[in-house]
Amino acid sequence: MAGKLAIHGGPKVRSRPFASWPVAGGEEEAALLGVLRSGMWGIGGRKVRQLERAFGAYHDCAHGVAVCNGTVALHVALLAAGVQAGDEVIVPPYTFVATAAAVVLANCTPVFVDVLPETCCIDPAEIEAAVTPRTKAVIPVHLAGRPAEMDAVLDVARAHGLVVIEDCAQAHGAEYHGKRVGSLGDMGCFSFQSSKNLAAGEGGMVLTNDADLHERCESIHNCGRARQGKWYGHEILGVNYRMAEFQAALLLAQMARLDEQMAIRETSAASLDERLRTVPGIEPLPRGGADVRHANHLYVFRYDAAAFGGVPRERFIEAAGAEGIPVAEGYGLPIYRLPWFRRADFGPFRGDGQAGDRPDYRDVCCPACEQLCAEALWLPQQVLLGTAEDIADIVRALRKVHDHRRELLP
Repeated sequence: MAGKLAIHGGPKVRSRPFASWPVAGGEEEAALLGVLRSGMWGIGGRKVRQLERAFGAYHDCAHGVAVCNGTVALHVALLAAGVQAGDEVIVPPYTFVATAAAVVLANCTPVFVDVLPETCCIDPAEIEAAVTPRTKAVIPVHLAGRPAEMDAVLDVARAHGLVVIEDCAQAHGAEYHGKRVGSLGDMGCFSFQSSKNLAAGEGGMVLTNDADLHERCESIHNCGRARQGKWYGHEILGVNYRMAEFQAALLLAQMARLDEQMAIRETSAASLDERLRTVPGIEPLPRGGADVRHANHLYVFRYDAAAFGGVPRERFIEAAGAEGIPVAEGYGLPIYRLPWFRRADFGPFRGDGQAGDRPDYRDVCCPACEQLCAEALWLPQQVLLGTAEDIADIVRALRKVHDHRRELLP
C-alpha cells in the first residue's frame, strides 16, 4: 500500500503537469501572421473558404459553413431544417447545455429521451417512443467522441420523416462503420472551442452533403444574403454568425496535427481501459467495435462508491486531484434539471405570442442519464496526449485512493 494520501499531507503521486493544451508551434504563428499582414481579417479573405472545403472533405462532406461557435452551428442547422415555433426536437439529456439551448433559441421545444448506459449516447428505442406529430428533428450527440448508434437513429428518423442533426462538438475525426461523423445525418455540427480536439479558442462548423441545406445555412449565417444575390438584398432572415479569418487560419494549421493526436489518444485510452479495470470500483466504458473510431475528447469511467467503502464521489474527486490527477464530475445534472428548464421561462411562442404547449420538465426523468450523472467521471483529452508514464501515474493515483479509502470517510 502506497504512503499517506496527499489530501492528508502525504506525497503526491504526480507533481508535474500533464500535456498542455492547445498545442501550437511555428505553423500556427505563421498562419496568424499571414492573415494579420494580408489585411483580410474577415469578409473577402480566403482562409474560411479553404477551411470549409478541407474540414468538409475530412469528414466525407461536400459542403461546410464555418460559424462563430458550436451553439450557433446547431442553431443555424435547425433553422436550415425549417423548424417553426412549437415544433419538437428530440435531444439527449446527458450533453452540454448548448444541444438543448439551440433548440430553445430556434423557438422549439426540446424533448428529452434517455441514453444508452454503455455509450452515454441517445437510445434509438427511446426516440421512437417520443415521436409525436409535432416532432421535426432529432439531435444525436457523439458524447465524449464516441459515435452514437447512428444506424438505428437513422432508421427511426427516416421512418418518421425527421431531420437528423449530429452534434459532433466532441467528436472531430470519429468514425462509425467506415464513415466520419457529420456525414451520417442530414447535417453535422462541430465546435472549435479551446478545449476541443481541434481548437481555435472559439468557432464552429455545419457540414452537409445536401446542396439545398448548405445554401440555407450559408444564407442564415451571413445575414440572410444569397451567394449570387445583391450584398444588401437580404432574402431571408439571417444573422452575422460568420467565422473570422484568424480562426480559420489557426484551424487549418491545427488540422495537420489531428490524426497524429487521435492516434496517441487512442493508444493511451486503450491502456487506461486495461489498467483501470484492475482498480476496484473503477469501470471504464466500453470502447465500441472495430468499426467505431472514438475521438476520445473525454475519457469517461464510472465510479462505484460502494467499492470505495461508501466514499462519496465528490470526496474521491478531491482525493484524486490532490494526487495530481484532474478527475472531473462532468455533467452533474441532466439538462432538464437545470434551473431554467425547471422554471420553463422560455418559448416556444406561436404566432399570437402565447406560449405553446410544452412539457413540464419537473416531471421528466431519464433513469440511465440520472445514473450517469451520479456515477460518471471524466478525464480531459489532453491527459491522453502524454507518455506511458503519464497513464501509469493515473492508475497509481486512483489505486492509491482506493487503498486508503477508509481514511476518506468522516
